[in-house]
Amino acid sequence: VTHLSLLLLLLCHLASSMLLGWVESPGYPHGYGPHASLNWSRCARKGHTVSLKFIHLDLEDSQDCENDAVKISSNGNLISVLCGKREFEELQSTVNPSLLSSLGGCLSLSFHSDYSNTKRHTGFRAFYTDQDFDECRDDPDNGCTQFCHNFIGGYYCSCRHGYDLDKDRHTCTVGCNEDLSGLNRGFISSPSWPAPYAENANCQYTLSVEDHLQLQLQFSGDFDVEQSPDGQCIDSLRIETPSGTLGPFCGQKPPPSHLLTHSNHVHIRFTSDGFGTNKGFRLHFTTREKVCPAVVTQHSTSSPQQPEYQQGQTVTVTCDLGYVMNTQGTKVLSSQYVTTCQSTGIWTPNYICEPVDCGVPYIPEDGILQMVDSEDLHTQYKDQIQFNCTSKYYRLEGDDIYTCSANGEWISDSGKTEIPKCIEVCGRPERFSANVGRILGGKDANLGELPWQLLIKQPRRGGASLINDRWAVTAAHVVEDVNENSLQMYGGVIDGRKTSSSNVIQSERIIIHPNYLKGMEQRTNFDNDIALIRLSSRVNLGPDLLPICLPEARMPLMENMLGTVAGWGRTEVRANTFITSVMLKYAHIGVYSLKECQNTFSLSPNQRMTFTDNMFCAGKKDTDSCRQDSGGPFVSPMLVEGKEPFYLTGIVSWGPPCHQRQFKGYYTKVGNYVDWIKQTIDEIEKSYTEER
Repeated sequence: VTHLSLLLLLLCHLASSMLLGWVESPGYPHGYGPHASLNWSRCARKGHTVSLKFIHLDLEDSQDCENDAVKISSNGNLISVLCGKREFEELQSTVNPSLLSSLGGCLSLSFHSDYSNTKRHTGFRAFYTDQDFDECRDDPDNGCTQFCHNFIGGYYCSCRHGYDLDKDRHTCTVGCNEDLSGLNRGFISSPSWPAPYAENANCQYTLSVEDHLQLQLQFSGDFDVEQSPDGQCIDSLRIETPSGTLGPFCGQKPPPSHLLTHSNHVHIRFTSDGFGTNKGFRLHFTTREKVCPAVVTQHSTSSPQQPEYQQGQTVTVTCDLGYVMNTQGTKVLSSQYVTTCQSTGIWTPNYICEPVDCGVPYIPEDGILQMVDSEDLHTQYKDQIQFNCTSKYYRLEGDDIYTCSANGEWISDSGKTEIPKCIEVCGRPERFSANVGRILGGKDANLGELPWQLLIKQPRRGGASLINDRWAVTAAHVVEDVNENSLQMYGGVIDGRKTSSSNVIQSERIIIHPNYLKGMEQRTNFDNDIALIRLSSRVNLGPDLLPICLPEARMPLMENMLGTVAGWGRTEVRANTFITSVMLKYAHIGVYSLKECQNTFSLSPNQRMTFTDNMFCAGKKDTDSCRQDSGGPFVSPMLVEGKEPFYLTGIVSWGPPCHQRQFKGYYTKVGNYVDWIKQTIDEIEKSYTEER
């Protein structure tokens, strides 16, 4: 019975294809030995497939067929792994149907056995055939929209009567293009009207009459063009004129009755997809004398307003808010013009109203301020842009979102037209220490605790404070008579011996307060002891180099107010010699009373030091700033974590000789100079901007 079934099966295959051959395991049917292997592959002809039919399978059984196995792949992709023993009926029903190559592809088989078997297995036998692939029956994506015809090695499509095969050789379309030029009246309808219109229609009807006439379209009450549930056109009707396209129209609501096209040349285009049973449309076209349309150009209004205009009538056209005239490709500031209706139904002149373009705003080239999504930037009326700062050491000063206004300016939500700035985050160190020491013999600061502190080595040793990424402030007497291009400072350091090129901050300009008295041989007056230093380039802010905040203008100083003073100045006396600190030191000291500050010391019986309202004094028992700390900061509140931001309240200015151990230092009161600092910086930066 089995052999008879096999014979019938072979005859069935031979009737439709050619039997190509057999493939069987080594030693079949007497059994395969250990370490046996076989590799086999066949490829189909164009339009054909290779199939494999097992008639016998007896291999060692194992989990996941890891011992003996036969593996079948199609174009390198594994499609079946077989082992164990299978009956003929099971092979026919569950195994063989899947052993098929892709169209024109290759089928491969590999067999291997392991080192031993407990019993002898006969192996396998299968036959392979090359057979034609029926695209019409087995390929749902053959693409034929109406009829599909299979032949050996391929297939072709055909259409019903009245349809033509499109250029893609698969789609059946209706030949419905019609030129009706010269006719002043007539009818146009969808294909097969009043029956449902044809599928895959792509119809174009051309109407053309004399120049002084315009075409008028009137649709019948029956209008039925396929539309999706959400109102989108699946099939569509469009009316194309030289001045624009009307539509698409679909659904069951026809276009306006007595539709004036304002043109003597019209294309009516109708398209449909491959599905649906909608009825379509029918229209009647006539002609009438041309009139000018109520709308002269888009995004404008006309005055006086009328439904239509006759030859010779004039109107004033005003572009809508946020739009301006484009005269022959050139945008002008005017948004209004006068135009006249011509016999051809055309307004002359006719200028386009285009959106106001605010352009790309100027962004400084420092790379700190940036526009969000600048690659997808739109700059026309009502478009928006957003700004942010690229570094956490800066904050945005001003609004972040700006809108292009009708007058061509970028305006923020609060009405500002100035583009925002990225302002340095000040007075917020990222590192703190519990050390509390004296400058005069005090303890060392850790890196990053006083990130605004700058060291000046030559020509006079002193300090300075960074107040933004381009400016520093110091005492005037530290930098008087100094070549402003030769002053070098060091930032982001605490060990004055370990300064490298990466720490160098070069000066570009020094501005000493105009009321500071320079050139005194025996100085007794340090009034207005303050100077600004413009750096030659912006410094890269980071945890070790950050600016200190400026205080409020004329900020009062209260007695006993605590602050922090720091510097690399003298710290102690050894063998009658002052020792200058190589490490940055700082200490917390308090502000003395006005009476105490007025009690200054004398250089000689006739020369007493001058105290003014532009100064304050501070100190603590056994704690004070000293010589070569000059120019450094007095910071308030006291430098303790949780009290930030910190402000530059004072600048180390003068005091009694350190060996006298009076522990009272005098400081320039920075609050008195905030207005001068800001005004000076603004004026100088403005001059640099104008030069660029």
